[in-house]
Amino acid sequence: MQTTLEDRQAIADLMNGWMHRDLAQWDQLAELFHADGTIEVTWFEGPAADFIAGSQRMGKSGLSTKHFVGQPVVRFNGAKAIVETNAMIIGENVALELGCVAHSRFYDLAEKRAGEWKIVRRQCIYDNAYFTFPCGVVEIDREAVRALPRGYAALAWLLAQSGFPVRRVFATKGSELEQKMKQQGEAWLAA
Repeated sequence: MQTTLEDRQAIADLMNGWMHRDLAQWDQLAELFHADGTIEVTWFEGPAADFIAGSQRMGKSGLSTKHFVGQPVVRFNGAKAIVETNAMIIGENVALELGCVAHSRFYDLAEKRAGEWKIVRRQCIYDNAYFTFPCGVVEIDREAVRALPRGYAALAWLLAQSGFPVRRVFATKGSELEQKMKQQGEAWLAA
């Protein structure tokens, strides 16, 4: 299968479609994934459908998030593609008067099935994160934050304080987990 500009545009549209999550457009968000699609991010691991349900719960909590998504870098092999996209996660919990900004990269495995590109697996690599204080500095447990992986410590702390704990270590820039993720992705693309 030869890839076309239309294929590249379809994948770019998938990545930009993440705004449906921020806008609580759940049906449109579901359309980004194949039925067997999965997602692994700080606060969730599992089927995309369950992630959407969890996102709905998050939308009703004190935590709000906004994602700014960059232009994807895409590598094709027929009807498969690895897509890496810069993303900025901006979060705030108004009740805590605390926010964060996290710089990350979505690492997606996408497939064209029945003529449509959709995400099969979304993972995230966290580059760095920092706190924001919209109403002035508030106290945080610095030792607990230092115990978290630096690449997403601020995000993980804010998520946990908002009722969405991070339950394991995730890939950070240059980590062994990032290398393993990319090795698995390359094997999937080549298969």
